Amino acid sequence: MLTYTLRTLARMAVTLFVIVSLVFFATRLSGNPVDFVLGQGITDEDRRLLIAYYGLDGSVWSQYWHYLASIASGEFGLSFLERRPVADIVAERIWPSLKLLLSTLALTISVSVPMGIAAAIYRTRVSGSVIMVLAFLGYAVPNFVLAILLILVLAYWLNWLPVVGDGSVLHFIMPTLVMSGTLIAALTRFTRNAMLDVLGQDYMRTARAKGLPERLVILKHGLRNASITLLSVIGLQIAGLAAAGSVVVESIFAWPGIGELLVRSAITRDYPVLQFGVLAVAIAVIVINALVDLAYAYADPRIRLAKGT
Repeated sequence: MLTYTLRTLARMAVTLFVIVSLVFFATRLSGNPVDFVLGQGITDEDRRLLIAYYGLDGSVWSQYWHYLASIASGEFGLSFLERRPVADIVAERIWPSLKLLLSTLALTISVSVPMGIAAAIYRTRVSGSVIMVLAFLGYAVPNFVLAILLILVLAYWLNWLPVVGDGSVLHFIMPTLVMSGTLIAALTRFTRNAMLDVLGQDYMRTARAKGLPERLVILKHGLRNASITLLSVIGLQIAGLAAAGSVVVESIFAWPGIGELLVRSAITRDYPVLQFGVLAVAIAVIVINALVDLAYAYADPRIRLAKGT
C-alpha cells in the first residue's frame, strides 16, 4: 500500500507541473492584459512603463521561470484589475463553490442511489422502466438549458426563487438542481448496472437462504459490493464538478465562486488570478482523484495485488 501511495503522489506532482505549464503558456497566447485594462488611450511610454511594472517586458521563458519560482516561494502576485493578492481573491471564492459542490453531491447521492437500486430490483416492471426513461432524459438535457427553464418557471413566472447570488438557502435551490441533474441521471444508470451485476451472485442467494430480510440482503450484501464501482463513478463526478462543472452554472446564476472568477479573469486577461485559480482547481481535482484511487485500492485488495504492492 505504501508503494502504491508513493506512485500516486508522484503522478500528482507530474500532472500538476504539466497543468501549471500549460496554463501559463495558454494565458500568454490570449494577448496583452495592459491593452484590455487601460485600453488604447495611453501613450507608448506609459504603456512600456506598465508592461515593465507588471513584469511582462521579459521573454516568455523568463516570465515562465519567474512564475515557477514565485509558486515555489508562495508569492502568486497581484491582480491586474483589483490590485490585491490573488491568493486572497481566490480564497474568498472557495467557500461559496464548496458549499454548492457539497449541496449538489448530497442531492445527487440521496436521489440517484435509491433510484438506481429500485431500477435494478424492479427492472421488469413499469416503475423500473420509468426510472430509466427519466435517467436518460436527465442525461440528455444540458445544464444550461435546465437552468434557463428553471429561471423562467420558478423565478420569472412564479416568482418563488431568487436568481442571483448566494445570500440565503433559497439561492441554493436552482443552482443545486441544475448541477445535479445530469449527475443524478448518470449515477442512477451506474447504480442500476452495478446492482444488476451483484443481484445474481451466489452470496446473494446464500444470504436469502439464511432467511435474512430482503432489505438487509440488498443493502448489506448487494450495495456493499456494488459500492466499489460506485466509488469510482462518484469520484469522477466530484472531480468533474471541481474542474469545470460549476463554471456554466456559476456564470448563469452569478454565483460568487471559483467558476465565475475563472470566466471573468479569462475575459479580462487577468493573468495572475486566472493562473492561480486554475492552479487551485487543478490541485483540488488531483487530490480528489488521488484519494479516490487510494480508497479504491483499500476497498479492493485485487488492485493492490495488480499494482504489485
